[in-house]
Amino acid sequence: MLQLWRLSALGILLSLFSLILGDDTAQHVLSEKAKVSNDSLLWGPYRPNLYFGVRPRIPKSLLTGLIWAKVDSFQGVQNNFRHTCEQHEGMAGYGWDEYDVRYGGRQTIHDAGNSIDITTEFIKIPGGQHGGSWGVRVKGTPREDAPARLMSTVLFYAGMEGFGSLSVENERDDLGIVGPVTMEGSSNELGDFKLQVTEGPNSNLHPPPNHKSYENKPLDRTMVASLQVPEGAMWQAKSLIFSQMKEEIDAMIAEYGQENAPPPWATFTVGNDIKEGNMHVVQKVFEGSFEFDIIYSSASAEAPVTSDDLSGAIEKATTQFAHRFKKLLAPQAPFNKSKYQDFAKSMFSNLIGGIGYFYGDSVVDKSYAPEYEEENEGFWQETAEARMRQGGVRLEGPSELFTSIPSRPFFPRGFLWDEGFHLIPVADWDMDLTLEIVRSWFNLMDEDGWIGREQILGQEARSKVPQEFQVQYPHYANPPTLFLIFESLIDKLQTKWPTKGMDDPLESIRSAHLQNSDVAKDYLRDLYPLLKRHYFWFRKTQWGDIKSYDREAFSTKEGYRWRGRDTRHILTSGLDDYPRPQPPHPGELHTDLISWMGMMTRSMRRIAETIGETDDANEFTGYETAIVRNIDDLHWDNKAKTYCDATIDDYEESVRICHKGYISIFPFLTGLLPPDSPRLKAILDLISDPEELWSDYGLRSLSMSDEFYGTDENYWRSPIWMNMNYLAVKSLYDIAIQPGPHKSQATKIYTSLRKNLVENVFNEWERTGFAWEQYNPETGAGQRTQHFTGWTSLVVKIMAMPDLSWGGDGNGVEHGEL
Repeated sequence: MLQLWRLSALGILLSLFSLILGDDTAQHVLSEKAKVSNDSLLWGPYRPNLYFGVRPRIPKSLLTGLIWAKVDSFQGVQNNFRHTCEQHEGMAGYGWDEYDVRYGGRQTIHDAGNSIDITTEFIKIPGGQHGGSWGVRVKGTPREDAPARLMSTVLFYAGMEGFGSLSVENERDDLGIVGPVTMEGSSNELGDFKLQVTEGPNSNLHPPPNHKSYENKPLDRTMVASLQVPEGAMWQAKSLIFSQMKEEIDAMIAEYGQENAPPPWATFTVGNDIKEGNMHVVQKVFEGSFEFDIIYSSASAEAPVTSDDLSGAIEKATTQFAHRFKKLLAPQAPFNKSKYQDFAKSMFSNLIGGIGYFYGDSVVDKSYAPEYEEENEGFWQETAEARMRQGGVRLEGPSELFTSIPSRPFFPRGFLWDEGFHLIPVADWDMDLTLEIVRSWFNLMDEDGWIGREQILGQEARSKVPQEFQVQYPHYANPPTLFLIFESLIDKLQTKWPTKGMDDPLESIRSAHLQNSDVAKDYLRDLYPLLKRHYFWFRKTQWGDIKSYDREAFSTKEGYRWRGRDTRHILTSGLDDYPRPQPPHPGELHTDLISWMGMMTRSMRRIAETIGETDDANEFTGYETAIVRNIDDLHWDNKAKTYCDATIDDYEESVRICHKGYISIFPFLTGLLPPDSPRLKAILDLISDPEELWSDYGLRSLSMSDEFYGTDENYWRSPIWMNMNYLAVKSLYDIAIQPGPHKSQATKIYTSLRKNLVENVFNEWERTGFAWEQYNPETGAGQRTQHFTGWTSLVVKIMAMPDLSWGGDGNGVEHGEL
């Protein structure tokens, strides 16, 4: 009930505005269409770790999922069953072609291993008091290389976790069900509902009777099996179904013998066993192409949803998506061609379609061991020993998180520093959705101001993470990228972001915070105590030592050092294996962290100004000034002409260690260098030098001239990363459109870098069917994690940025020029 109250809080707030102010916007929000849309974020697939699975944003509630396989052979058939997204599972690409979290969309799964393309058209239908209804149309189309008689089996399951009921309403029939399968359920949060799996059109074909087993289990009927699943185990649906299926297979072999066993499409089936249970499995077997609907109807809605309703809603959602995308995220020249349009829509849809809802406990080390202060030389050995003791490791929670994820097959969970990048394009599309996600993250904060950098909530999430990486440490930070979103919100308020003329009945829900600045200010005021707590936690836990080493700087306080370092990594920085001073030293100061702190402080200052916290704004202004001054004093190296980390040498002297790459341009990436900065020319030269960071595919993470280029793990030691390249493109654009001595050079670099990045990610998407975690600087090839549709989707934002190559705010630079 708490969750549903929170979802409708916006409607209550705007009701008050309507009564007090008589505001037209508030009145519009309270129109009939808007009222039934307040819960439009309750339902979504929200199980992005599955190829397709639906759940609401409610703990321990209804879970559904889809499983399918090619079943024309016994050999290796167990490997054909698809359920959870996996890397290198025989896919020729998969994901959302178009998707809007408010309406739904279309996903295509090119399952080359099973010789079939699966399409899921998921649609939300508003109405009633419990979040509305939804439906999905499932289609299978044999691929060109499919066998002449392709046999496929499809299983849909639905289960009710926690309190609530779910039962099959069809009468038990040992031969299977003719016609639709209907389930009825109820829970406090969802009320009463009906879930129906239709038979599909008459064009569906099923395997003909060619074995005696057909008399007992005709495959033109639908099989239904009911299971009683222990609490917390429902996410293991595939294994549970396999166990039930094995019982049926054993019974078949006992009856017919191995030499006369039924064909595989008849063998790999569940039993017809309708009974009481909290999970029910519906299985169909098809020959060739197929289609059927799964329809969830809320009893509080005006009428049950039909397949005709679903057809109309699918068409409407497609039209609505295309119109909105054209208005808000359409690629600009030279990418305003149809092939780039489809690419951009797919990339963005996969980003927003990767939003998930997670609930469960997490593993946290609350020992607060003194070694974790990392004050002594050799601290990394002490912290390793402290971690081995595991004296304070315990389960905390449960907690809930509404978040977008980096990769459905490999990283299906929340990552703190990824999230800020994910939400940059989402904020253009749906600010209120964005702010829901931001709030969800800040609700995870502990009493000290710490938010775990990796949110691994519950057993299902932990099943994807090696045990040594599951524990979270409350002294470890992560780049505070969520503050980029607060800056985006304030920018949009100040520039009056367009929210009218969208021809979208839900626009007043999507952009309530932009249409009425008082709503935005109330949001910021509500969150402000948490933001301050988080900010000062950073200052307290990630401080760097300036005084002990007689460092000359404008401020003796504004220096910062990542905790969580060892000889090979600073995982907390997000840049993992990027070269740092060796050996690690407690006197280190890190360029990227002070830059993040500068961005975070700027954001806090702007938030304080927006909500009228004048004293706080003045305090943050002081911190911001000191940080910007100290970046130059502590990290600029006149000899190397770049920014560098600092450490302490054998003579107890402060020295700078320079590894040119992303670290050395961080003040530029975080927007802390003004257009007339005396450091800017050297930064632009470094970026545009092919012997240093420049490549035909984007900016390298480490300079080609560095001794560690391409060495060891080579994770952040040469590859091209889209999040850092996006920050570079944005900073270049900001300089290119302002008067200054470097306007022309910034425009040239911006134009070429934008073109190189987009074309390479597009080419690799066309070649492989996937977006990738990173890209090879020598060949442009996508590498590491496949289907990485998190921050790689920033390519959509880059495509939507203005073309400065032919005048306008630029200087008439041709595309290929540097």
